[in-house]
Formats: sequence, C-alpha cells, structure tokens
Amino acid sequence: MGSLPSASPSTPPPSPEFNHRVYASFCLREPGPRSNISNWIECYNPSNNTWSQVSYIPDLTENHILKGFSMVSLGDSIYIIGGRLCHKERAHNSDESDDFVDVYDKVSSAVLRYNVQSNEWSKCAALRVPRYDFACTAWENKICVAGGKSNLFSARGISSAEVYDPTLNAWTPLPNMSTLRYKCVGVTWQGKIHVVGGFAERADSDGSVKFTERSSAEVYDTQAGKWDLVARMWQLDVPPNQIVEVENRLFSSGDCLNAWKGHIEAYDGKLNMWDEVDGSCLRTLNSPISTSISSCTHDEDWPPIQRLYLTMAPIGTHLYFLAGYRMAGESSRTMPMVHIFDTAATRDAWKSFEPMIEEGEKELCSHCCVVQLSS
Repeated sequence: MGSLPSASPSTPPPSPEFNHRVYASFCLREPGPRSNISNWIECYNPSNNTWSQVSYIPDLTENHILKGFSMVSLGDSIYIIGGRLCHKERAHNSDESDDFVDVYDKVSSAVLRYNVQSNEWSKCAALRVPRYDFACTAWENKICVAGGKSNLFSARGISSAEVYDPTLNAWTPLPNMSTLRYKCVGVTWQGKIHVVGGFAERADSDGSVKFTERSSAEVYDTQAGKWDLVARMWQLDVPPNQIVEVENRLFSSGDCLNAWKGHIEAYDGKLNMWDEVDGSCLRTLNSPISTSISSCTHDEDWPPIQRLYLTMAPIGTHLYFLAGYRMAGESSRTMPMVHIFDTAATRDAWKSFEPMIEEGEKELCSHCCVVQLSS
C-alpha cells in the first residue's frame, strides 16, 4: 500500500466534534509480488480530514486476510470479532490478467482488542460460537452478537446470540432468536438490541425450514430477556448495508448490493416504515468528479468511476460517509472522499471535503466504528 497523504482541509466540520476518531479496516484488492497481504487499521480524523494507518491486525496467518468480521468500540478500544479467514488467488492461474478472488479457509472465533490511546493489542475471550456475517452492536458497555454463519459450507444462518462483558472478559449466551439469520445488521435503539434484515428463515423444531422472514427483525428486550419478531421492519429482501442510531433515530443509506441508493432513509417506528430524509439526495457519492455538492435532479453526464467501498459513521448529529473510488488510469490508485450529512439541519445539510489520492487499490473489510477519545 502506498503512503496516506494528508490533504489540505477544506471547510471545517459543521460542529466541533474534534474528540472523535473513525476506525476502519482495509486490505489490498490484489496482493503485491513481495508484500504480505493482511488487514490494516486506518484512523480518520474529522477535525482536519486526514487519514493515518495505525496498525496491522495481529495473529493472522501469513498472506491471509479477515473478512465478514465486526468492528465495534467500547470506551477507548475497538474490538475485532469473528469473521472468516481467506487468501487471494487468481480466478484463472493461466491468465495473468485475471482478477483475484477470495478463497475462504476457516471461520474464526477470535476476539482482539485494540486500545487506540496506547496503541496496544490484546486477546480477549473467544466467541462461544465462531461466526461471520453476523449482527453486532454495543449495549450498556457490553457487546452483543447474533446470527451469522458458523460453517463455510452451510447455506443457512444460525440463531444463536451471545454477549461480551469486558470487565469479566467473558461471553455469555443469550436466548436463541426465532429465526436462522445471516448478513443481518445489529443496532441498539430505545434500549433494545435490534437484529435487522439479512437472509433469514424460520425453522421447525425438527430443523426443517418452515418459511422465510427476510425483511423482518428480531428485537431483544434486555429487561424481559427474550426476542420478539418484528415483521417488515426492513421491507426489502436484500439485507441492509448499515443502520446507525443518531439522536434516537435510525438511519440507512442502502443495502448490501447497493450501499448508496442516492439518498438517506430514516425509520418511523410507529408506522414501521423507512422514509426518505428531506435534502439527503447526493449524486456525488455515485460519481465524484469534484467536491461540489450536486442535486439528484442535475443532468450532468458523470464519468463511470467505480466506487470501491462506502461506510457510514455517526458522530453527534452528523453522518460521515467515507467512500473510496477507483481512479481511471494506467496505475492503480484509490481516491478517498468524505461527505457529511447533518441530520438536524433544515437546509444545506451536506458538506464535503477535498478528496485525497492513494497509490494502489484497497477494499473495506468491515464497517467502521467511532471512538470518542477520553480527555
């Protein structure tokens, strides 16, 4: 991977959220001839629009990367949970021009903690059930995981859930969900743990599949200690990409096939519906030819620049959209861009930062998480 240049910041963020940092994990899209392919962690600083590489994820098999894991923050630490280990091979070994593909080797139960203040890694108690593509959310200084897959060769998800207490360094099982579910999204909202969407199926007691529940959600009532099924909470068969909570509201920007659908949606819990947020259209997230903010109604012909990744980070009342694009040209380059949407604004809610250019192409390995630095 090339160096991470620090671009000259444009207009400062719309509010002084200078004590927050966003962390994300990346890997190379294609392994280099002499480089050990692995996951690394980058830190985005919203106060000056800069990225910095902070660490590689330790204890991974050489020339292997981790995907399908979860990153979540508690206090001044981030946790790397589960996932599946893979290596990259050419699609056709006889053709040097073919793309690389991921070949998966095993499902992980490992849990690692990275203290962002001390720059130290430590091992935590392993998951009771190895899993990948699962729901994960922080709740009352604990971490809850649910669903996912525990076997590389399984066509169905799992229903098990467990919670991690960092003070005890232990995972405790929760009651099973009523559905088998993977590629689901976890979010804590109104004091309850929500596991939304995914490829879900309800099974009979004998293990046979009864019917599908793809657009539903499972909600864990921490007081009652049980799961409740909420039908049609997601309303799409395609699983959500991300759902985040801001000021007691849930927001989404797309699904796992189309991470940006052109606007932001907010969830109305009373009506059990997702509605487009006024003023949230942004064409630039599809094809960033400049840093100017453009309306969805503009008719310009945008160049076909492929978006490599997109992840969303909630800070205060703002949604930070961290995107990376493949730059056209002979050499492989990535152009990261950051756009900010103020959920509390009544007009001109979007702000944009100048893009940066990085050598090489990278891909996002897990959605980002936000850490509020202690003073």
